[in-house]
Amino acid sequence: MIDVIIAGAGPTGVLLANELQLQGVRPVVLERDTEPTKVVRALGMHARSIEILDQRGALAPFLELGRKHPVGGFFAGIAKPSPELDTAHPYVLSIPQTTTERLLLERAGELGVEIRRGCAVVGLSQDEHGVAVELADGTQLRSRYLVACDGGRSTVRKLLGVGFPGEPTTVETLVGEVELTASPATINAANAEVRKTQLRFGAAPLGDGMYRVVAPADGVAEDRTVPPTLDELKRQLRATAGTDFGAHSPRWLSRLGNATRQAERYRVGRVLLAGDAAHVHPPMGGQGLNLGLQDAFNLGWKLAAEINGWAPTGLLDSYQTERHPVAADVLNNTRAQMELISLEPGPQAVRRLISELMDFDEVNRYLIEKIIAIAIRYDFGAGHALLGRRLRDMELRRGRLYEQMHRGRGLLLDQTGRLSVAGWADRVDHVVDVSAELDVPAVLLRPDGHVAWVGDDQQDLRNQLPVWFGAAVS
Repeated sequence: MIDVIIAGAGPTGVLLANELQLQGVRPVVLERDTEPTKVVRALGMHARSIEILDQRGALAPFLELGRKHPVGGFFAGIAKPSPELDTAHPYVLSIPQTTTERLLLERAGELGVEIRRGCAVVGLSQDEHGVAVELADGTQLRSRYLVACDGGRSTVRKLLGVGFPGEPTTVETLVGEVELTASPATINAANAEVRKTQLRFGAAPLGDGMYRVVAPADGVAEDRTVPPTLDELKRQLRATAGTDFGAHSPRWLSRLGNATRQAERYRVGRVLLAGDAAHVHPPMGGQGLNLGLQDAFNLGWKLAAEINGWAPTGLLDSYQTERHPVAADVLNNTRAQMELISLEPGPQAVRRLISELMDFDEVNRYLIEKIIAIAIRYDFGAGHALLGRRLRDMELRRGRLYEQMHRGRGLLLDQTGRLSVAGWADRVDHVVDVSAELDVPAVLLRPDGHVAWVGDDQQDLRNQLPVWFGAAVS
């Protein structure tokens, strides 16, 4: 039997598969499309996603192909300096989603993940032992678990009957990659002038005369699954900027909406939801792809622990407990940002006020940290300020902290040299080392890098290890 079927070979699904494979769990990824998409919906990665790749030793090719940009100005496009941030990666990595998917797929190939294309899920049923999945060609597969990473129109979510409450699209934006014949000076001048008020406009060079072009749509299409025509895009460019820049030869065209919805439940029995299948929201701040990757990183080790037989009671359910509030907060801040880019007088007045408040460093940092997801603190109960937070990468005497996390296991960073993980050594690495950047005696990290315990008392540590890593092995 397959351990986990993952519906969808986008970034969320492939990262989840990689995490499972790393733990000795066999995933099979089913993708409806026969070829990877050419549509570039996301353009970058934020700090927490970059940290995730770094924690697994997979970051280098992304840095090689991406470009680093300041994080200032990512909240509603309000131009402010980048604040000081508690991360070794205080930048946005500009990298097209197509490149991100390719690199994750290459990593999947190295790990031995099986990906089957041209496989559309059309039915499912489950019992206490597993899930039966029916494909469009009549094939049936059975697995111990199923994870839906099949996008905002998720077939799996609909088959489960999970509610997806929220608001439909009321504002639509056209986006595509096209060739422009206008001069760079003309395009730059239009960008500078139009974007003073209309942030849903832009033309960014991609090389060889090709540009990524964004323009407000004229209303909302009746069928939003149908891409816009080149004539429609040119008409909206003229309406917004007074010229269509000689747009021609589109590589692809698409529509972006501001629909904001969240699944009522992330788990139904042996079926779970992640990424856009669990939540959709406007693209403000570039958070969508990142939110999905972070879902997968949270879920992967927990699902593997369940399948490998050592998960403590409630561990798998903590996926929803932890990630549902995070997504709700992202939906909230994208709703707010959409209001702040409205051209109406009221929202513009609020935008001016928020801009003034962001001149305070604390406010600027608070809002940017929402976007880049490094301030998230899961509720592990009362305790040290680090408890529930992810720990940033830091220099040790012998290398870096994140270099110790490539295997995806728990980690005890012990600056005292007196502690032990005996009984859990098959799940938790014990690193005796010191860092000038860590002012506590020792920290216990979950496989996703969040702090599960802080202290120096061995009995206290032994009491906490089973909470996240199950029973000790004698």
